[in-house]
Amino acid sequence: MTAEAIDTPLHLQGRDAVIAAAAPEDWRENAPDYHLSKTVMPGQRTTDHAEGSLEAIVEQLVQVFEMEVSHKKDPAKWLSVVAEHYRGRVNGLAWQDAEEFARIGSYNILIGDNPYYQADDETFESSHKVFHTAFPNGFYWEVLEVLAGPPTVTFKWRHWGTYEGEYKGHQPTGEVIEFYGMTVARVTEDLRILELEHFYDNNQLLGPLAHGCPVAHDAK
Repeated sequence: MTAEAIDTPLHLQGRDAVIAAAAPEDWRENAPDYHLSKTVMPGQRTTDHAEGSLEAIVEQLVQVFEMEVSHKKDPAKWLSVVAEHYRGRVNGLAWQDAEEFARIGSYNILIGDNPYYQADDETFESSHKVFHTAFPNGFYWEVLEVLAGPPTVTFKWRHWGTYEGEYKGHQPTGEVIEFYGMTVARVTEDLRILELEHFYDNNQLLGPLAHGCPVAHDAK
């Protein structure tokens, strides 16, 4: 390990370092595998941030956050956030805390109810299955530009994947589906996340997946 890595907080060393440092019991199931992010994503991304740049640091931090929310069951084990203070929301809707993200999952919170996706009908597990099925070869995310630095970080991003698996009965088209957004993040001095507020149009993702046809709402 280099002296630089020793001086860099673990949550800023990237997903591989955080995964390697976690105890087996931290995971919901097994430790996640991000090999596609190393083999497929580089050829599809539109940016190439210099190591150590603010864009690269923000991208790595948010990737660690997404990994921890998706795969670590206890928010107290999330290194990327201050769990007792963390909250997140989308497009000005209600704030949700870390416990709620752990309970129902980031997909259900960040997408919510939509003509093409009914979050109330999904669990944490089923929501992940829906999108992992639709994008079997990866659903990637990159920072495009950082507009303002800490303690309130504002940045633009792109999210994309190739539609190669079924989405709620709709057959795949093989097209690349991409959407864009902006996030405002409040962070501590050591760049742990206190708050994430996202702004984006989820129809850019869900409309093509559902071929423009609203999905049926399960009867309760």
